[in-house]
Amino acid sequence: MQRKSNFRDVFYVSDGTAITSETLGHAVLGQFPIETRQTTLPFVETADRAHDVQRKINLAYQETGVKPLVFYSIVLPEIKAIIEQSQANFYDVLNALVEPLKQDLQMEPKPMLHRSHSINKDAASYQDRIAAIEYTLAHDDGISLNNLEQADIILLGVSRCGKTPTSLYLAMQFGIRAVNYPFIAEDMDKLRLPAAIEPFRYKTYGLTIGTERLVEIRNGRYANSDYASQHQCETELNKVESMFRREAIPYLNTTSLSVEEIATRLLDISGLKRRMC
Repeated sequence: MQRKSNFRDVFYVSDGTAITSETLGHAVLGQFPIETRQTTLPFVETADRAHDVQRKINLAYQETGVKPLVFYSIVLPEIKAIIEQSQANFYDVLNALVEPLKQDLQMEPKPMLHRSHSINKDAASYQDRIAAIEYTLAHDDGISLNNLEQADIILLGVSRCGKTPTSLYLAMQFGIRAVNYPFIAEDMDKLRLPAAIEPFRYKTYGLTIGTERLVEIRNGRYANSDYASQHQCETELNKVESMFRREAIPYLNTTSLSVEEIATRLLDISGLKRRMC
């Protein structure tokens, strides 16, 4: 298969969830103008699984003739050795920090699978996260505006501007109890802050999005509908943003932001503490 010269296969490999490898890999690759085909391979904990990963990496090399980029976080040396026999360029995201920390602590690391999951983790924090997810699901998309005093954050915005994925990310990653409420076409004539939310405006934030991007997202769901039309999207966004300004509700434009970035910015502007569950 012929590929562009600036194309690279990228693998994120880990003996855990691979979230760390992905996050660091995305941040670094974002500095370079290349096209990528990305593959995430989590839970590489056995030799058989490592050999399977090795085959996938080598197959990508054989297909393109260009060594893939492998961002990996593997604790056990025997598993790491198998991965490193692949035809690829390797970036050990764990060792990049372990080595200088080893020098600063004057202590030898003792590799152990999933050690990170045991640091500051206990049954209570796990239950907190489960409770946050359940609360967030029960308050998704305006299903309920009860028990808002228990909410950590309330998100408002037009339909399909990113409220639900952001709410769930906050709940799953940080144990944040999030409520999200959509403004729909029928709300536009008399748009105002819902009465149930009014007492909690101090923890209420708005999300908005560019018109073209909203049209694109809505067309992916209901193509060529009034709901997805340029006029409807522009009208809703203008009215909702005007309401945010009138009510002094801080709001964030999500057009070019990932869910992770939206969540992080909301944590920053709201002052909420990250609960690393």
